[in-house]
Amino acid sequence: MPAPTYKLEKLDFDGPLDLLLALLEKNKVDIYDIPIAEITAQYFDYVQQMEEEDLDIVSDFLVMAATLLDIKARMLLPREEKEEEEEEDPREQLVQRLLEYKRYKYIAHELDFYEDYADRFMYKDGELPKELKSYEPPVDLDRLLKGVTADVLRDVYSKVLARMRDAKNTAHENFGTIKRERVSLARCIRTMVSYASTHRRFSFREMLDSGAGKTEVVVSFLAVLELMRMGKVTVEQESFDQDLDVEVSENADLENIDLSDLVDE
Repeated sequence: MPAPTYKLEKLDFDGPLDLLLALLEKNKVDIYDIPIAEITAQYFDYVQQMEEEDLDIVSDFLVMAATLLDIKARMLLPREEKEEEEEEDPREQLVQRLLEYKRYKYIAHELDFYEDYADRFMYKDGELPKELKSYEPPVDLDRLLKGVTADVLRDVYSKVLARMRDAKNTAHENFGTIKRERVSLARCIRTMVSYASTHRRFSFREMLDSGAGKTEVVVSFLAVLELMRMGKVTVEQESFDQDLDVEVSENADLENIDLSDLVDE
């Protein structure tokens, strides 16, 4: 019975592997069990229809034609019984090439799809919304306070108080009454910000006025902690008996600090 005639409707393929995949889909055959004789005949029918002047393109199809003829010839040759279990299927390499090409073809199709619809998900002008521009990442307190323990803070606090007790203030020696020190956290923060604007790195001890009272020392220390929480400054200490070194954080905006929650006394 003569084989049915076969005519391809599509005459533009990306290459020989693309043509073979089209033939397999048209014939509805399993890629792992290619009817090599039938597919080879149909492949040659297509090659004979080619009118391509580019020799490089034509040569690619001719090389595949030679490969199909080689596979067909090896499948027709009789094999000994001992070799039947050990010999590789002549179609195996061709199947692997077709599977690999099919995967890349599918990936290329998906990339084309995303490229066509990319403008729906990306900002063409490269401008970010104002909400994103004003976003500030949260301060990592664990990283900011790394190495600063309760013992360190207590030791610094004790040293500052000891210095204040030992300091002689002649201006107060003639007074017999103690007046309440009105010191607010907001004012201490402003004072420290003003000092930090001209001294990017300074010691906590140097920043305090020599005549500062105990309350001012305590509130100033709280001001340092508040600025650390805001991510405006960092604090380091080389050893337990050393002073605290305060440094303005990189890119910290010292001019715009919200102190609306703090009350001035």
